[in-house]
Amino acid sequence: MHVLDLVGIFVFGITGALVGVRKKLDVFGIQVLALVTGLGGGFLRDVLIGDTPPAALRDWRYLVVPVVAGLLTFFLHPGIGRVERLVNIFDAAGLALFTVTGALKATEYGLSPLPAALLGTISGIGGGVIRDILSGRVPVVLRSEIYATPAFLGAGIVVVAAALKYDALWVPIAAAVACFAIRLLAIRRGWNAPLPRLP
Repeated sequence: MHVLDLVGIFVFGITGALVGVRKKLDVFGIQVLALVTGLGGGFLRDVLIGDTPPAALRDWRYLVVPVVAGLLTFFLHPGIGRVERLVNIFDAAGLALFTVTGALKATEYGLSPLPAALLGTISGIGGGVIRDILSGRVPVVLRSEIYATPAFLGAGIVVVAAALKYDALWVPIAAAVACFAIRLLAIRRGWNAPLPRLP
């Protein structure tokens, strides 16, 4: 889980930095978005389950990983025309990884299945929400796009398996792949949540 956490932080750090590149922020602004995107979901997760201070403040690697992600993106980002597609891919990967690690940690702390699945979902969407607010965008989760649903599904797979005392390695991998695939399909096919009918 520790390795998945760091990978998720790195991937989300890249998404934050890519948004900063698209918004034409300087290196400091890009680093800020990389940090809050990479660490925001984990901070929320740890505070809500009482694991304080959060892991990012206890282990130097949690702070270094998004900084490295931000610097790599600053120097190596592709043409601006390709950034949006990369943001979506990396964001879907980060959503999947953080959802799974959040749900796993919630079950380790004794939460029952539904609260654990909700916490996994919050872990997955938290950093992206903070990133979007700071960059002046309406958070993806508040738009009509299918975003929180695949996260809740991925978290649900993990917590149901934990409730059944089934801890095979393939379960979190399958949950992350399902979340990632559904999110990418939603982007590719333009799937949206229902909107209210306006008069």
